[in-house]
Amino acid sequence: MPNAITIRRVDGKPGQVYYPLQTTEVPQPTPKPNELLIRLTSASLNHRDLFIRQHLYPGTAFSVPLLADGCGTVISTGSSASAKSWLHKRVILNPGSGWASSPDGPESATGYSILGGTKHNPLGTLQEYVAIDAAEVEEAPAHLSDVEAAALPLTGLTAWRAVVTKGGRHAETGKNVLITGIGGGVALMALAFARARGARVWVSSGDAGKIERATGELGAEGGVSYREEGWEKKLMEKLPAERKFLDVIVDGAGGDIVDKGAKLLKPGGVIISYGMTLGPKLPFTMAAVLKNIEVRGSTMGSRAEFKDMVSFVSEHQIRPVISRVVRGIDDLEAIDGLFEDMKSGKQFGKLVVEIGDREGEGEGKKGGGGSGPGEGASKL
Repeated sequence: MPNAITIRRVDGKPGQVYYPLQTTEVPQPTPKPNELLIRLTSASLNHRDLFIRQHLYPGTAFSVPLLADGCGTVISTGSSASAKSWLHKRVILNPGSGWASSPDGPESATGYSILGGTKHNPLGTLQEYVAIDAAEVEEAPAHLSDVEAAALPLTGLTAWRAVVTKGGRHAETGKNVLITGIGGGVALMALAFARARGARVWVSSGDAGKIERATGELGAEGGVSYREEGWEKKLMEKLPAERKFLDVIVDGAGGDIVDKGAKLLKPGGVIISYGMTLGPKLPFTMAAVLKNIEVRGSTMGSRAEFKDMVSFVSEHQIRPVISRVVRGIDDLEAIDGLFEDMKSGKQFGKLVVEIGDREGEGEGKKGGGGSGPGEGASKL
């Protein structure tokens, strides 16, 4: 039977426990009338997968395959005409369901349901086969390898909503954008999207090497270390003389970003918050009020935004940055190594599991990857 990777229950408190990976045999699914049977070739990690293993994510499940991002080929379909039109196509999966098109948030009464590792959705991508509704896939951009395509869905969607939907006119031609925490998957995709829209992008990180890569390889204008006292002053000095302020900050850390942002942003500037890794609260200051600074929360995105994001990636030939790839769904030690990269924060880009070749293809036609950055990682 086909294999899937799940987590195994062990005793421990949330935040202290670390559930081990295990291989589980699962029946190959039979697609319903409007479903596609996809042979998955690559899947990628997100921070939520690490949180699930630490029991820090709502609804942790021990029987649901991990991971939300995946690329594969449709090998059979249900009976509907819509499903049949996808046969033999290379696709990527929409990483969540319950949110069709509303600009405000999920329309579903049961909320938004993300693939991988929880009781809220029975599907995950760290397995050999998955059956999913035909409405929940997009054709993989032709310029991307399977590894790169698998790295796109969740971080691409999150970055798209943050930069384009929420950032809007503040993140377009000639505007100054700060993206914090460069090196993470969302931050790197946000950099690519903002640059493709014509913005000048600045970055921050606690790792000088990541700043150097973002400026030297990916087109960021400059960067600062948030570990340095007064980093906001150093960033201000780097901004062009004709525009000595930021228009928008795209942030996934939280902490004191409002306090720092009030000194850097123009009146009416915007902070887009897509996460708070430093803690679940974001203090708002009177200085930000007096400058009419807005904080806009942004999480994942709708099915419509996913479609728009994939089209933009194809149009602008954008490539996700790949940090490291391991091959083989049966190599638990290697997959564990990717989680260790994420725990230590050493990755620059996405961490990907190459599950297998496309059906009928030999070794020489694999979709890229390797043990280091993927081809084109230095491009937009």
